[in-house]
Amino acid sequence: MKIKNINSIPSKKRVLIAPLDWGLGHATRCIPIIYELINLDVEVIIAAEGKIKILLEKEFPKLEIVYLRGYHVKYSRQKWLFPIKLLFQFPKIISSIYHEHLWLKKVIKLYNIDAVISDNRLGLCHTTIPCVYITHQLTIKTTNRFTEWLAKKIHYFFINKFLFCWVPDNESSNNLAGALSHPYQLPLIPIIYIGPLSRFVKFSVEKKYDCIALVSGPEPQRTIFENILLRELNLFEGKSLLIRGLPEKDEKVTIVNKRVEIINHLTATALNKAMLQADLIVCRSGYTSVIDLVQLQKKAVLVATPGQTEQEYLAAYLQQQHFFPSISQNRFTLNKAFDMINDFTFVNIDINTEVYKTVLHKFVSFIKQDQ
Repeated sequence: MKIKNINSIPSKKRVLIAPLDWGLGHATRCIPIIYELINLDVEVIIAAEGKIKILLEKEFPKLEIVYLRGYHVKYSRQKWLFPIKLLFQFPKIISSIYHEHLWLKKVIKLYNIDAVISDNRLGLCHTTIPCVYITHQLTIKTTNRFTEWLAKKIHYFFINKFLFCWVPDNESSNNLAGALSHPYQLPLIPIIYIGPLSRFVKFSVEKKYDCIALVSGPEPQRTIFENILLRELNLFEGKSLLIRGLPEKDEKVTIVNKRVEIINHLTATALNKAMLQADLIVCRSGYTSVIDLVQLQKKAVLVATPGQTEQEYLAAYLQQQHFFPSISQNRFTLNKAFDMINDFTFVNIDINTEVYKTVLHKFVSFIKQDQ
């Protein structure tokens, strides 16, 4: 790890933010937190690598980003094989947690870190400075009760090493994550519901697209879903945009034909506008994507990543609550998606995406007092 020593006394409080590398959602929901910390006169240092690093570099070109290796979890092509493949990667995940914990001890000294905000990175806790853990997944959905119980025990073991746990959802029954964020038993540390986190804002804009398709998540399922969408969009008579979820690529737009545009990645501002310009959005049922859709009040069809139990649960839960319809990847067609939208009875949910600002204000006051 190459890292420069800036071991002088900083004029501002310095907060390290580190999102998990399973998809882009953990990083994108950190964006409003980073902006608010900057507004509160805090110096933010980001820890990331790969796609996450590139995405956040584009959003925050002036911020310091230090290298922190991701967990590099791989998915399978077959849904039934994913739990087995994940089980075999468990030792690697535990090793990553251990090494990021050792890494943090070094970085705190080298960078004079005053606090840490970890989005689902379990090893980023420390005994001498305030460390916050962000997760909406207090319940980890698996295929049976025993493995859910075991996953909860392991997860809570690490969560309880932090000072606070921030849950990006409503505390009330009027929430977006269901049992994921509202388990029957909570961890021992203070659990603070900070409200849904979205980097987007709703505003008036003229329609440009009949459909926008968003691809995201780990390989190989990202590419599999992209190929399905490309096939469908090429047959689609309306105007469409496919966003590939590849921030490491350039943002040049490819025109497949007069009706289909493809782009590798959009900044938060550009994606915000594009989504508002569409009649229909097709995307994964990742939690961050769901919050963005609710924030923009857009109609969407959700397609869970096969084998990813969290997304499968969310897709089913949100459909049951009449927030969004969902369809499995192997049954997906655009015709079915539009039919579902036309037949679906949507129920609006009120969310307050400003709650986190109050929580951050209190947290910054707390670390400033902790001299």
